[in-house]
Amino acid sequence: MERDRRRVTEATAAAAVVSGAPSTLHALLTTHSLPATAGYVRDATRAIGTLVPPGRPGLARGAIIHLGISAAAAEALARALPRRRSAAWGAAAGLAMGVVNVGLIGRLFPAIRALPLIPQLADHIAFGTVFALVADRDTPSPQVSAAPPGSSGKDRLARDGST
Repeated sequence: MERDRRRVTEATAAAAVVSGAPSTLHALLTTHSLPATAGYVRDATRAIGTLVPPGRPGLARGAIIHLGISAAAAEALARALPRRRSAAWGAAAGLAMGVVNVGLIGRLFPAIRALPLIPQLADHIAFGTVFALVADRDTPSPQVSAAPPGSSGKDRLARDGST
């Protein structure tokens, strides 16, 4: 059964925004500096810009390319992830994508190679997990009315014989 497109879009947006948290937290814990952490986030985003010809780093360019990569990865997850235990499968798929994206392809690009590998892999795991959690969250069940429409609680009490 195909996933609801609105849920996939919501999951893509959530995963793209939240998935950088592990490497950002790593940067904060290792530098103990908000300006240095902001610099890391900027440099990581700029590094993504080197993936597409002409291979120049750039903040806007990196953000746009990151969004495109996130959309493609999310579409792959939407089609491939099983619904049963999807968060665990999403984490595993995120790790696999990270190994390919950062561990293999990214090592060919100096700006990406300069980023710490483990936090980048953690970002990918977070992406897959968040995507699955948002895409496959339970739909709230409709509220069941205790009394028929148009009646009041007193009517129900009178029918039930309660006082």
